[in-house]
Amino acid sequence: MTEVSLFSWHHRRAAEDFHNIPVASVCDDGRVTDDVLADQVDYYRRRAGEYDATAYGDVAVARARIARLVAEMRPAGNVLEIACGTGLWTGALAGWAGTLTAIDAAPETVAIARDRVRSPNVSFEVADVFSWNPGIRYDVIFFSAWLSHVPASLFGRFWQLLESLLAGNGRVLFIDEHVDERPKEAYVAGRDEVVERTLNDGSTFRVIKNFVDPAELEFRLRRLGWDCAIRRDGSDWVYGEARLAATRSP
Repeated sequence: MTEVSLFSWHHRRAAEDFHNIPVASVCDDGRVTDDVLADQVDYYRRRAGEYDATAYGDVAVARARIARLVAEMRPAGNVLEIACGTGLWTGALAGWAGTLTAIDAAPETVAIARDRVRSPNVSFEVADVFSWNPGIRYDVIFFSAWLSHVPASLFGRFWQLLESLLAGNGRVLFIDEHVDERPKEAYVAGRDEVVERTLNDGSTFRVIKNFVDPAELEFRLRRLGWDCAIRRDGSDWVYGEARLAATRSP
């Protein structure tokens, strides 16, 4: 789907879809602690070698799906990829971007991505996006399977950060898992956004996981000054595009 048709589809939806969401569902709970976030980074560091197979299954099939979605999104210009992981999306993005900066907090995954994607227009960096300051702005900011790992207590701060990194009339593009996939996770008792995951070696980690409800996410972003359109791809993924509303352009 092209940029224009995605927004055209979105604006045909009824406004009441966004105004009937309970306020409590869009408020940050602030309960996530630093040790859970540290555990999350450690989990992805330890998972790096097994990530592709456990996350995607048939990697060849996943590559074709990734290429199709990236082609629909058309991430041109100076592009930033947040949480690049092992580089499966990076490779597809590189074919569209003028320049591509790919960052991730896990050095092990960055090493795999750097070895996988050797395009001259791509640079990699080990960085925590919340403490990273590149000193430039980007035409497109992209992330896959990252937004659902942002704690509710940091949601607003994350989108403020994106605003500071985005060039005028720039776009934020994202892929994530639909809320219908939530039953597959084992949530920690009393923690609505913390799950427990086990690696192949039997080690367990706590990870943030806030699956995407498209209507709720669109509503939350509108409250923060973003125009957003989200569509579903298959039964498991959603893909979306967000721009700063005209009154909020940097």
